[in-house]
Amino acid sequence: MLHILYFVHDLADPAVRRRVLMLQAGGARVTLAGFRRDDNALAAIHGVKPIELGRTRDAQFAQRIAAVAKSALQLRRLLRSVDKPDVVIGRNLEMLAVAKRAKSIFGGDMPVVYECLDIHRLLLRKDVFGGALRGLERHFGTDAALLLTSSPAFVEHYFRSRSGLDLPIVLLENKVLALEGGDAGIAVTPRLPSNGEPWKIGWFGALRCRKSLELLADFSRRMGGRFEIVLRGRPAYSEFSDFDGVVRDAPFMRFDGPYKNPEDLAAIYGEVQFSWAIDFFEEGLNSSWLLPNRLYEGGLHGAVPIAVDGTETARFLTSRKIGLTLKEADPTHLAELLGNMNEERYLAAVNALAAQDRRQWMTDHTDCQALVQRLASLTRTSGQTAELQALPQLHRNRGGLQ
Repeated sequence: MLHILYFVHDLADPAVRRRVLMLQAGGARVTLAGFRRDDNALAAIHGVKPIELGRTRDAQFAQRIAAVAKSALQLRRLLRSVDKPDVVIGRNLEMLAVAKRAKSIFGGDMPVVYECLDIHRLLLRKDVFGGALRGLERHFGTDAALLLTSSPAFVEHYFRSRSGLDLPIVLLENKVLALEGGDAGIAVTPRLPSNGEPWKIGWFGALRCRKSLELLADFSRRMGGRFEIVLRGRPAYSEFSDFDGVVRDAPFMRFDGPYKNPEDLAAIYGEVQFSWAIDFFEEGLNSSWLLPNRLYEGGLHGAVPIAVDGTETARFLTSRKIGLTLKEADPTHLAELLGNMNEERYLAAVNALAAQDRRQWMTDHTDCQALVQRLASLTRTSGQTAELQALPQLHRNRGGLQ
């Protein structure tokens, strides 16, 4: 059984739980180690007791670097009870550095994999600091055996053009982990509001975008109760001046707390007609390039996705002739897009979703096994040429990724 040592930046991140479950479903044994930013019982993984490297805080880059440096000094002691792994994965740049340190502790030629699912804005700065950070990424990542990333736009706009890394790449989209019978029982069915009830827009997942919060609050006020905004997930309070206050003062917005992914997805998406698949957190950069979890979650569960023009998410939807695209990111244009929503328009949008291949939204056992097999192949081969690769069983977002 392949033994993977997985270093993560936030043990409380539900996406970490999903990746560990995916690796386990593919047949790997996973040792999880990382930092904790807060407590989140919903991110716990049955049978996995993580190795905690310390505490970090959102939006505190200097504190995170100090915590990583401290953990590197203590890593030999922290890993003393861990069997030598076959593969080491570092999720995000700082954890890649820790992964490289772990490799030196264990010795040998075990492959290190760089998992990068967001391009941090600091990496994209054009000043000396940004150049230095990219230099660190090249230093730690140059001899990595593989790069895992989640959007073709990350490859196009960063890894191939700016990063200086020349690695084999696996495109691993943020699909819904569907291990219990695949898509059996998940049907895309219309859910028209009952008489007098509002249309509902769900914004679920990592809530970190102040602009989205304010835009949706303003829009719902303008609509006078015709639309309700439902928020679920983990707010990044460091990114908001007063998240709770904005929600409290918005008459047609509510926050219903965290949820378990993937177990609760059907229930929470089944309550809404539309999914907010927009993120302005790093507008024009990472936010324009990513393909968010909520895109796949909403698509699978029949919530019509809303994207903003000029983003990778909008291109994804346009190429499939599904979803709704916002021309400009402001309440006025959102009101123009949704203000005349009626039964006919909504049913047409839902039917377009229902006609899609369900597998483009899901990761199943076959996909999990393919990922673990790809990681296992790293232990048997060396000197691979740097070419863009995608898992054969995973659907690609658009042509050109071979």
